[in-house]
Amino acid sequence: MNPFQQYQCDLTRRHFFGRCATGLGAAALTSLMAPDAGARPASVDGTTQPTKIAPRAKNVIYLFMSGGPSHVDTLDYKPALERYDGQPIPPSVIKDVHFAQITRLNQQPLLRASPFGFRPCGDNGTMVSDLLPHTASVIDRLAVVRSMHSPIFNHDPAVWFLNSGDSRVGRPTVGSWLSYGLGSENRDLPAFVVMSSGIQIQPLLDSYWGSGFLPTQHQGVRLRSEGEPVLFLSNPKGINRAARREQIEAINWMNRQHHQEFRDPEILARIERYELAFRMQAATPDLIDVTQETQETMDLYGAKIGQNSFAKNCLLARRMVERGVRFVQLYHMGWDSHNSLVHDHRRQCSAIDRGAAALILDLERRGLLDETLVVWGGEFGRTPVVEGGGSNWGRDHHPHGFTMWMAGGGIRPGISYGSTDEFGFHATEKKMDVHDFHATLLHCLGIDHTKLTYRHQGRDFRLTDVSGRVITDLLA
Repeated sequence: MNPFQQYQCDLTRRHFFGRCATGLGAAALTSLMAPDAGARPASVDGTTQPTKIAPRAKNVIYLFMSGGPSHVDTLDYKPALERYDGQPIPPSVIKDVHFAQITRLNQQPLLRASPFGFRPCGDNGTMVSDLLPHTASVIDRLAVVRSMHSPIFNHDPAVWFLNSGDSRVGRPTVGSWLSYGLGSENRDLPAFVVMSSGIQIQPLLDSYWGSGFLPTQHQGVRLRSEGEPVLFLSNPKGINRAARREQIEAINWMNRQHHQEFRDPEILARIERYELAFRMQAATPDLIDVTQETQETMDLYGAKIGQNSFAKNCLLARRMVERGVRFVQLYHMGWDSHNSLVHDHRRQCSAIDRGAAALILDLERRGLLDETLVVWGGEFGRTPVVEGGGSNWGRDHHPHGFTMWMAGGGIRPGISYGSTDEFGFHATEKKMDVHDFHATLLHCLGIDHTKLTYRHQGRDFRLTDVSGRVITDLLA
């Protein structure tokens, strides 16, 4: 067998494991998990990881606030902004890279205090904006990370970076990596599902949930809010399920013949996609039928039958993880508040606050929170300085320090991790970058991030590239 044939054989083997309904199986999964999971050196913050940490999470729900919510107006209270409101940035906090960005309009950047009130919430007195009263009510179940940072300033590259660990389009996203590494617990539904809501100021790109160089069977499947939930879910007029089965068998036979000739693993992925689509025709209508939910549950989320909303998508996300969907990503659009921040952030927080909190409570009461990792955050935050003027002021993009929260499977509840400086410009204490975030997420699912790899163009790639560390202080 020549090297090229061996390479093709190796790829086909990976496809076989990735296509298994229950994932890689015990033997292959063991190779992704550190035999001494957790036995790592002390972190740069001086913390050490416990001797053994078993996988806690089985599923992930990622609440992606697309456009960048303002950390200093939601979960990162900065009283210094009130004292310096309307004044120039003190020279002591200016750094060249940041100063170049916030002065790109040739304007003198002036600090702006949050127009929203903050109050201490929960047992630890975590400061939460009045914009998020429902989030405040579940704050003891969350780990608030205030020291996230990223090198990427613009939307699409920043979203790709949060999703794939690289700012360039074409790399596999988190959900695709988990589909490849763990598979789905339900052979009738995809391992990776995407939904969206909100005001689409910037386009929602397919590359946000793409499989990159992984086989296409691992890309996300978007559940649409209008028309059929999945494209081509219904059969054409005059075609029943038996006829559709015959059509797929004929197509699969031709694809198998094609594969025998060319040995292209992507042909196997195509066969799997046809088979999954056929099974989804039967499984999806039941999945999305929220009339099965009690009125109490609908009221908890603030969801309404027949109305697309973030709240309804949160409810559907819970129904998905109940059925074994591995990774659910909910995009809520419209956070890019360059102007009218007061109006825009009130609208955005009102749209997501109740649903996100209800998701935590609903998962908890059903015994699912311990095995479901929930993540909330955007691609970056927003500057502590004002953009524009008058009543329509806003804040610009800000990747140097921003806030996310995590809850559920494997995450320590009721804590705040890290901080930014007194104005909210830069992550300073216990800094957490995107690769650290991905490493920690994979660890919660029992995966050593250094071992989940895929060979492409002559080298092994991974979600965390060549860095990333598990943030042990966040682990339960």
